Amino acid sequence: MTGAELTEYVAGIVHEETQVNDVGLDLTLAAVHEIETPGRVDFGGGELDAASTTPRGTEKRNAEDDYGWWRLEAGQYLVEFNEQVDADEPLVLQTRDELRERGAFHPTLFVREIERVPLSVPSGGIHLKENARISTLLAPP
Repeated sequence: MTGAELTEYVAGIVHEETQVNDVGLDLTLAAVHEIETPGRVDFGGGELDAASTTPRGTEKRNAEDDYGWWRLEAGQYLVEFNEQVDADEPLVLQTRDELRERGAFHPTLFVREIERVPLSVPSGGIHLKENARISTLLAPP
């Protein structure tokens, strides 16, 4: 399945010509959340509790810029995408090489839809611009 064929399962694409390639479709960063207090996971699910999070704001480098940057320190975050996925069969969501080569990554997931995804940021931190392409959606092998 090509990137163009994957568009059938994805809404909210920011710029199709840039995001679609021969093998996949890049997903773009909409929001970053910092984990404030721990969640809970138990055996039976009766004490399951979500972690509390706070959205991180962006900063513009220049007043005339249209988009801002997240300046993330080392740690774990939850990220949201601009795009929404609705697939009958699982698709593969993986970190884009450009993000991974800068030390940040998220787990590879098999998804039919996408909620927030955990993002690991390296000791040196990372700067991510609004709408940055951070992940690629692929057909399963």
